[in-house]
This record gives sequence, structure tokens and C-alpha cells, in this order.
Amino acid sequence: MNLMKKMFAIAMLAVGALAFVQPAQAQEAPDALVKRISQEVLDAAKTDKDIQSGNQKKVISLVEEKVLPHVDFQRMTALAAGRFWREASPDQQKQLTDEFRTLLVYTYSGAISQVRDQKLDFKPMRADASDTEVEVRSQVLQPRGGDPIQLNYRLEKLPSGNWKIYDVNVLGAWLVETYKGNFAAEISKGGVDGLIKTLAEKNKRLAANAGKTGKS
Repeated sequence: MNLMKKMFAIAMLAVGALAFVQPAQAQEAPDALVKRISQEVLDAAKTDKDIQSGNQKKVISLVEEKVLPHVDFQRMTALAAGRFWREASPDQQKQLTDEFRTLLVYTYSGAISQVRDQKLDFKPMRADASDTEVEVRSQVLQPRGGDPIQLNYRLEKLPSGNWKIYDVNVLGAWLVETYKGNFAAEISKGGVDGLIKTLAEKNKRLAANAGKTGKS
């Protein structure tokens, strides 16, 4: 899970860029949207002393308020669960989505405080024939000449015209595929309920840690 934390620390640079989306900008092209807003997020992370000091409660609050509305957690969870999603009851699907969402929130929480002098360089966007599924490609430029880090993410266009993220690729690894194996292993041991229980227990531990680091 340390690898996943590192992946999300990088991915947050782009995912967090959606934090400042305004209603009037909702139908802006996804690549233009992220490119324009990214600098605002980077600036905020660099100047907020509480975020820089690792105040997880403040970061979690920011993520829940600003970022989560722009992520399709149900589709992300369904893709990660694979065929087991179709076998789960509606109640199990909801519980699994809620726990996975919470896990990702806590995984995101330490990311913004790690922002220092990184910059984002965007590449030409890839789109499907209908232009309703796109892959925005970029790389994170490290300070002092470090090797660039690949960062791509997939978005879907909803009937409303809004775009939502449903997968992220860091260093060649897609988030959904990374969790797919973990989910399948847990389900093979204890079924969907077993996976839900495992995620819930991990989230409790992460919540306890967040409470400790969030104290002033």
C-alpha cells in the first residue's frame, strides 16, 4: 500500500486540479480544464502552511468538498470489482463503493502536503470516436532535474456535459487494475462482504491516524 500512497501523491496534482471547477466552466474541454486549473491548485498547496505541515483533517476536508464531486466512484469501484460487481446485491454495491471512496480519500489526504516545486507538462489528449471517453496525458516535472513521472487519467462525459474521472495511471499502472487484483483476492477468501469488512477495518485505522495528525 506504500506504492499506492506514492501513486496518489502524484496523481493528486492532477486530480486536485478539478477542485476549483465552477459551474460556468463545466463543459470546458477536459484537457484545457485541467491545464488551466492545475497551477491554482499547486499554488494553494505551496502557500497553505497547514497543508504543508501535514494537517490531514484540513486536506481531507478539502478533498471531500472540492474533489470528490468530480470523481465517478461507482464506475471506478465497479471496474475494480470486475465480474464480482454484477454478482453483488445493490446494498453490497453501495457499501463497497462507500468504503472504496473512503479509502481513496484517506490515500489522497497526504498527497497535497507533499507538493513543493513540481510542475505539470501536458501531452496531446486521446479521445474515442464519440469524444465521450478521453485520456488526458501529462508528466510531473520534478525539481532539480529529477526524472519526469508519467501521469495519465481517464474521464467520461456525462449526459449533462460534465466530465468525471474514473481511472488514473501513474508510472504505467492504472489505479483500477492495481486494485482489481487486491479485490479479487479478498473476495476469494471472504466474498464481497469479506472485502467490505477488510476495507472498513483499514479505513478505521486510517481515520485514527488522521485524527492524530490533524490535531493542532
